[in-house]
Amino acid sequence: MAPTSTDAPLEAAVRDALATVQDPELRRPITELGMVDAVRVDADGTAHVHVLLTISGCPLRNTIVEDTTSAVGAVAGIAAVDVQLGVMTPEQRAALKEGLKRTTIPFTEPGSLTRVIAVASGKGGVGKSSLTVNLACAMAADGLRVGIIDADVHGFSVPGLMGITQAPTRVDEMILPPVAHGVKVISIGMFVDGNQPVVWRGPMLHRALEQFLTDVHFGDLDVLLLDLPPGTGDVAISVGQLLPGSSILVATTPQASAAAIAERAGALASQTGQQVIGVVENMSWLELPDGERMYPFGSGGGARLAERLTASLGTQVPLLGEVPLDPRLRECADAGSPVVIAAPDTAAARAISAVARSLSHRPRGLAGLNLGVTPTRE
Repeated sequence: MAPTSTDAPLEAAVRDALATVQDPELRRPITELGMVDAVRVDADGTAHVHVLLTISGCPLRNTIVEDTTSAVGAVAGIAAVDVQLGVMTPEQRAALKEGLKRTTIPFTEPGSLTRVIAVASGKGGVGKSSLTVNLACAMAADGLRVGIIDADVHGFSVPGLMGITQAPTRVDEMILPPVAHGVKVISIGMFVDGNQPVVWRGPMLHRALEQFLTDVHFGDLDVLLLDLPPGTGDVAISVGQLLPGSSILVATTPQASAAAIAERAGALASQTGQQVIGVVENMSWLELPDGERMYPFGSGGGARLAERLTASLGTQVPLLGEVPLDPRLRECADAGSPVVIAAPDTAAARAISAVARSLSHRPRGLAGLNLGVTPTRE
C-alpha cells in the first residue's frame, strides 16, 4: 500500500486516532509498537489502514480490526474504513522484542512502582483464589492496571474463574498474557492439556514462578496479585526470595482452626522480610430470607487473626473486610465472570470492592527511587 494520501491533514487525524488503539495483548498503542505500516485517505473519505500483526496466527486479530475501525471511523471526514492486516518481518519483530525485552524481574527494579500483593492462606478451601480474581477485577474496574500470576501451580484455578480459554501468545521466547475483564493473567493451567495434574517439586516450582516474572510481558502495572498455594511451602518461600518487596494479604474463614492455621502463613513474613498488609475473612455469615444472619463457621476468626499477627509481627495488621457467603459468588465463579463484575450490587461484591479500594488507595512509596534530580547549591 502506498503511504501517500490525497488529504494530508485528514491522514494526520487518522494517525492520531490510531494512537488511541491498543494492542489487546501488549496493552500499548499500535503506533508505538510499530504495527501501523501505512495510512491512506482517498478523496471520497475512505481511510485505508495497513496494520502489521506480531505473528500470523494472532488470536486477537479481529479485536485489532474492530478497534482500529472504530477509532478511525470516529474521525470527522472519514466516510469508510478499510483495514488490511499483514505480518511483521523477522527484523521488525526483533526490533519490537528488543524494545520490550526484560532480562530481570521488572517488579524488583529500583524504579518500579508496581505494588505486588501475594494472597495467602493457611489451608485450602477458604476462598483465596476467588478473592484474588475479584480483587483484581474490582481494581481494574476502578481504572488500575492489574495483573495476576496464578502461583498455585498444583491447584491452579484462576483461568476458569476468569473465564479464560485462550492460550498465551508467544513472540519467540516472550509470552504475552491473556487479558480478561481488564486484567492480565498467567497460569500454568494455560500450558497443560485438559485437566492434567502438574507433578513438580521445589526446583521446578521455583523456576516456573521465575519464568512467569521474567518472560511474561505484563508491561507497566499498578498492582500485581499472586494467588499463592495454601500453606508455607516452596512457592511461598520463592515469592519471598524473588519478590522481596512484596506484601502479603491473608485470607481466612471465621472458624477458629482455620484462623490458627492462617496465622502460620502470615508469620512467614517475619522470615522472608515481607509485610503483612491485612486480613480478609471469607464466608463470614449467610443472610437468611428474613434478613437474619447465620454464622455457619462461627465468628470473629478474622479479627482474632489480625490481632495475633499484629502482636507477633510487631506491626499493625488490620482486618480489611468480612465477605459473606453468597450463592451468586459461586455461580459467577463457575461461569467465569467474577461477582464484582457480574453482580456488583451483591453483599459479597460490595465487601470485596471495599477491600480492593482500601488496598488501591494506599500510596505507592517513592522512598529509595531515583527521580533523576540532582540537588544544587547557590
